[in-house]
Amino acid sequence: MALIDLQKINKQYDIKVILKDVSFTLQEKQRVAVIGQNGQGKSTFMKIITKDIEVDSGEIAIDKSIKIEMLDQQPKFKSGQTVKDAIEEQLVELKHAQREYDRISELLATDYENEELIKQQSHYMTYLDHHNAWDLDNKIQRVLHEFDLKDYEFKDVTLLSGGEQRRVGLAGLILKKPDILLLDEPTNHLDVYMVEFLETILLKENFTLLFISHDRYFLDNVATNIIEIEDGTLTKYRGGYKDYLMQKEQNLLHLQKEHENLVSKLRDEAHWMQHGVTARRKRNVLRKDNYFALKEQVKSNPAKINKMKLDIEREQKSFNNGDTKNKKKMLFELDNVYLTLGNKPLIKDFTARILQKDTIAIVGPNGSGKSTILKVFLERLKIDKGSFKKGEFKVGYFDQHREMLDENQTIMHQFCPGGGDRVELNDGRNMHVYGYLKNFLFPKEYLEKKVGVLSGGEKNRIALALLFTKKFDVLIMDEPTNDLDIPTINILEKYLMNFQGALVFVSHDRYFVDKIAKKLYIFKGNGLLEESYQKYSEYLEDEKDAKFVEETEKQKASVVAKPIEIKETPKEKRKTKLTFNDKRDFESLPKEIEELELKIEELNVCIMNPKCYEEKGLVAVSEELNNTNELYESKVERFLELEELMENF
Repeated sequence: MALIDLQKINKQYDIKVILKDVSFTLQEKQRVAVIGQNGQGKSTFMKIITKDIEVDSGEIAIDKSIKIEMLDQQPKFKSGQTVKDAIEEQLVELKHAQREYDRISELLATDYENEELIKQQSHYMTYLDHHNAWDLDNKIQRVLHEFDLKDYEFKDVTLLSGGEQRRVGLAGLILKKPDILLLDEPTNHLDVYMVEFLETILLKENFTLLFISHDRYFLDNVATNIIEIEDGTLTKYRGGYKDYLMQKEQNLLHLQKEHENLVSKLRDEAHWMQHGVTARRKRNVLRKDNYFALKEQVKSNPAKINKMKLDIEREQKSFNNGDTKNKKKMLFELDNVYLTLGNKPLIKDFTARILQKDTIAIVGPNGSGKSTILKVFLERLKIDKGSFKKGEFKVGYFDQHREMLDENQTIMHQFCPGGGDRVELNDGRNMHVYGYLKNFLFPKEYLEKKVGVLSGGEKNRIALALLFTKKFDVLIMDEPTNDLDIPTINILEKYLMNFQGALVFVSHDRYFVDKIAKKLYIFKGNGLLEESYQKYSEYLEDEKDAKFVEETEKQKASVVAKPIEIKETPKEKRKTKLTFNDKRDFESLPKEIEELELKIEELNVCIMNPKCYEEKGLVAVSEELNNTNELYESKVERFLELEELMENF
């Protein structure tokens, strides 16, 4: 059932086309993510649906019986209202429905054949079922706990920080469960545990959702569909973020093939233009016009293809961890460090070394001390006990307040304060300032704009661009992906992966951390700070598994159960002897696995190269790649099984 139907929507501001002939349908229980570069019209698209912005032309059909609600970037609350009251105020209709259902149920206890009462009871039951609102008081307590608002339950909501107020607004909305929920960057100001809770609620409660997000794991976990807004057009994709990348890759292959056909056709038409001599005749004027249109299309295609290639490569390029065991310059040294803020212990007995080219992500819940330890590295905060040593080197700092920017200066002056129009980059390259800023998605006319008039996302992009014109040995960054769209995050990732110094950063963006970090400093609460070489997503999965095991053990301990004899099945019995074939396979499999990895890499390169896949056939290459992947997985599984057996003998 279509809840929202937009047909041939057009929206333009002055000469800038935001949406051109755009159509979109939202079905019940769909969770649609809206992605695209900042300034392409994502927020405008959302505001058209909320009717805050009128379209220039087109048809909008929205089911009048449904309620659409959106999380404001800056929610407004009444002064003197407590956090709990602010949440409950959003649930007035649900609480009224609960009371009416209870009242009618009591009346039916003595008048159980009253058809009007039965009809009313059924109406309220359906309404409460739809919003899953049978146990609101307990749900309010849970969301206060999960969003780290429990300590503020009875405090004035207007005294909370902007991020905390957004969490209050979000808490009320997910409990209210409107027919359609619109969210703009919902994971901002949430730590990973809050994000996981939000993901769980949205999936479990079958929300119908339209949302903007740059958090790619959140996109992948939550979205059933993705729409990308670019140059006024809307492209639709099925599934989450990984599916989006795969479909975009297929679109690239299709565009490349289409371009080759157009080039071939253009050659034929060019021959006609050169030798036909009849292009001036009336019957050939149309063919002549088509030739010039075809020529323009062929000229524009390579730029589109290259842009798509870059976008896909930025996402799919795996990060090479490299060798961290080489001798490197010592930058920071911490020995038995203790740090307390107020009466709260943040760090207890932490020892670590940070070397040249280390890439470290600092992760953990909000308020655990992540930004505080950055101040220690910046020598803005002294430790309570232990030893902290810092070498002689230059530190670059990027924070959420963009303290390096002068809002009264033009962008041009920020990059060329001494005059001229060229910038020296930290990798030694010398570029024209416009050519450089084009990499950060800024058009030429922005050079004379003052920094103060830019949006938050644009200021972040300028701050990042400015950062990479300075020469630093160490980059320290606090939430660098906040307020950035995905194309800009891809640019940031590219620069960071090419950065030759050490990188220490705080982030809640799991995808970004997985892609960039070689090491984690994990704040676990109560002063415990742990060093880990795991991928962040793997650590979170292990943490979840450990909690599950702990809870299961507690449940077992609370129940006095009779001992049960478990007979081991043949599959569960451990081998008592290694065969000759086992030993032979254990020795030969590593080389076979390595050869298959090379083969997979060759096939992946081939499938991106038209000359290669045309020669062999795209279907044949795809099938060979699938078969090779399956063989690779089976051999890896066999090797791991043998490795486990070897360890037990």
